[in-house]
Amino acid sequence: MIKIKSAELINKNYTIKIASREEIDIAVEWAAQEGWNPGLFDADSYYSCDPEGFLVGYLGDEAIASISVVKYGQTFGFLGFYIVKPEYRGQGYGFKIWQAGLEHLNGRNIGLDGVVEQQRNYKKSGFALAYRNIRYQLIPMGNRRSQQNSEIIELSVLPFKIIEAYDKPFFPDNRSAFLNAWINQKQSIALGIVKDEKLCGYGVIRPCRNGYKIGPLFADKPAYADELFQALLASVKIGQAVYLDIPELNQAALNLVKKHNMDIVFETARMYCQKQPELPLERLYGVTSFELG
Repeated sequence: MIKIKSAELINKNYTIKIASREEIDIAVEWAAQEGWNPGLFDADSYYSCDPEGFLVGYLGDEAIASISVVKYGQTFGFLGFYIVKPEYRGQGYGFKIWQAGLEHLNGRNIGLDGVVEQQRNYKKSGFALAYRNIRYQLIPMGNRRSQQNSEIIELSVLPFKIIEAYDKPFFPDNRSAFLNAWINQKQSIALGIVKDEKLCGYGVIRPCRNGYKIGPLFADKPAYADELFQALLASVKIGQAVYLDIPELNQAALNLVKKHNMDIVFETARMYCQKQPELPLERLYGVTSFELG
């Protein structure tokens, strides 16, 4: 048992520990039950990012609460998977694991994507609203064929250091371990767009409990984002839902989802406990993950 100082016991049977790889699967399953639609193979990427980045709360021998508090580099952390089993809510168990999670990330700027009903509570804990992230859905119908475009390539043909360098401005601190796992996730497709021998954008699509999610989707120009989006979409079977999470502040991203007649299905509030990082939101067309940033 790893001691978490702020996880004082509500009663003698409640303990909080760093989750094992297998226990992360429990949190992912709870997220699915909440309707968050996690990726089929997300858990491996999460674990590779920070093996000590998930906490789980036990009441006796039963896991009843979870939170992810993943560390990136030396300065940033991201909080997600804040879940208590429904029958144990309102009894203080969630607040204790929340306190433990914040202590785990003590001193770092912490980001989160808060569900609407929890935003007020996050503000009480010192988090400030940066902007909304909005989930859009598209169900491709009819014949959709991939356009032949020699500038769209599989990311796997590029040295990782090129992808890593392109990704760096889009995140507050180093996420190389996570990125390497994410773009190589099982059954996913990762594509880049190259102009004049230079990487000018990339995107990943992965299977989820329901349909597919595109994320991230980064591009230097709106036209490049659209080309990548359509290339990724071409890999999906007709009738399968596709989801894209965009920052509302990016007008070009709003234009993209409007062009493809996508519908709003969900929203979160991106919040930080310190200063909002300076990220190129005008080039960010798809959030990587609501759970890990």
